[in-house]
Amino acid sequence: MSNDSSLAIYCPRCHWEPDGGAHWQCTCGCVWNTFDTGAVCPRCQRRWRDTDCPPLPGGCGATSPHIDWYHGLDAAVAELMETALAVPANVCCGRNEP
Repeated sequence: MSNDSSLAIYCPRCHWEPDGGAHWQCTCGCVWNTFDTGAVCPRCQRRWRDTDCPPLPGGCGATSPHIDWYHGLDAAVAELMETALAVPANVCCGRNEP
C-alpha cells in the first residue's frame, strides 16, 4: 500500500483518536492497546468484537464494533485489489501449470 493511505483509527461515535496508551483491559486482567493487536488480548488470545471508547483519556465511553473504529478501509482495500489485479494471472503456481 502507498504511504499516503487515508486509513485512520478513531471512535465512530465521538471521533476520539487512540493515543497509543494501554486503555483496554481483558477479562484475564491484561491491560494493553487494543489497536496494536487488532482487538486480540496478547495474554489469553481472546478476540474482542466490540471496543469501548475510554473516557479517562478523553473518549466518550461508548461501545462500538471494533471494525467500526477503522476509517478509510474501503480505499485501502481498493488499492490492494488494484495492486493484486495488476499481477499477471500466469504468475501463480497451481494445478494448471504445464
